[in-house]
Amino acid sequence: MAETIKIDIPHKLTREAARRRIAESFGKLRDQAIGGMVKFEDVWTGDRLDFRARMLGQSVVGRLDVLDTSVHVEIELPMFLAAIANTIKGKLQKGGQVLLEKK
Repeated sequence: MAETIKIDIPHKLTREAARRRIAESFGKLRDQAIGGMVKFEDVWTGDRLDFRARMLGQSVVGRLDVLDTSVHVEIELPMFLAAIANTIKGKLQKGGQVLLEKK
């Protein structure tokens, strides 16, 4: 069965700075996709990012809302990734905190 991960990542940046860092990070992911095997689609609508990553017939779909003091992330994992949802959630939480640290 598929599973949805929900994460709230606090930040002390402006909303615009948080959005910019996330947009740059997604750009790098797209550029580093494994030989074009992973297809990324992402669309910003205001401070909301809707995204999809497809590989080998499977899709990971998510949305990300940049708020004043946090970023809310929801990701729908296909069945084959649902078993490791907690591991994925932990890595996303940690990576998100590092990305949004005030520098």
